[in-house]
Amino acid sequence: MEIKDVPKDVPDTLTEILLGLRLDGVEYGRYVMRAPWAVAFPARREATFHFIAQGNCWMRMPLTDWVHLNPGDALLLPRGTRHVVASAPEVPAVDIDTLTRKVLSPDLYLVDGKHDVKPGEQIAEHDDAALPSHVLFCGALRFNLDPLHPLLAMMPDVMRACDLGQSDPAVLAMLEAMEREVTLNRIGACGILARLADVLSASIIRAWVECACSDATGWIAAVRCPQIGRVLAAVHLQPEREWSVAELAEVMGASRSSFIDKFSSTVGETPAKYVARVKMFQARQWIASEGMRVAVVASRLGYDSEASFSRAFKRIIGHPPSKARSA
Repeated sequence: MEIKDVPKDVPDTLTEILLGLRLDGVEYGRYVMRAPWAVAFPARREATFHFIAQGNCWMRMPLTDWVHLNPGDALLLPRGTRHVVASAPEVPAVDIDTLTRKVLSPDLYLVDGKHDVKPGEQIAEHDDAALPSHVLFCGALRFNLDPLHPLLAMMPDVMRACDLGQSDPAVLAMLEAMEREVTLNRIGACGILARLADVLSASIIRAWVECACSDATGWIAAVRCPQIGRVLAAVHLQPEREWSVAELAEVMGASRSSFIDKFSSTVGETPAKYVARVKMFQARQWIASEGMRVAVVASRLGYDSEASFSRAFKRIIGHPPSKARSA
């Protein structure tokens, strides 16, 4: 499928933006469940993905209705929002930590839902030889961006790619490869799974963009607009650059005034504010995850002094750079 309303001669802005998204780790699990079951996934900093390999099931987030999921559907929750996945809406949910895991390595595990019981709860006997009613592939994706980074903040709480297995046969091949790595537990499995999950998450995002409704707003509207998409890609690929409004307007190929109006109406804030937020969240990533000195970060982002950078950082992030390091 092709992204709607994007001419073929326009660079693939989605590809450019996804180039800036990488995974620095992964947690992967294969869930073999027998109905009735319901699992509550708590909120977490990492993104969460689910692929429904077998069986129809349901998903609900706080303050939302139940969503029916079919085999082949894939979900990506970019900010790790708390949610429940169940064989049916009426089934009481148990916390994911109550499920018995067969740990293959610190980041790889297998889950058999026949052990899914609450303390003191009586359940019907299951035939160990019976085939499972549901099989899910679930994981946590640690993006190289801060969870509150503008790019991730623009994304919805959940991205659903319907029937991903049928529309993109490569996904099934990836999942089969991931399952082999889990079950065989070979040397280097964690690294291979991280790269496969990286591609899988990009496939989910692409399918969601292609299938979502044409009047969508926010992130999908920005990605689908070739002019704004070019601007976002440029900013995220070079967050340390001192972008001026004139330079961004040139990237878009428009006048300053028309660029500001188009960007603000599509993204939801002015170009200057968006660029400033991207810089500060990139700075927090450098400080917290890479241990970069504040003075080095300030110089890299073009600030005249560490003090002026610290004031801008606190104004946007809400705390001084030193707290980002301790966090």
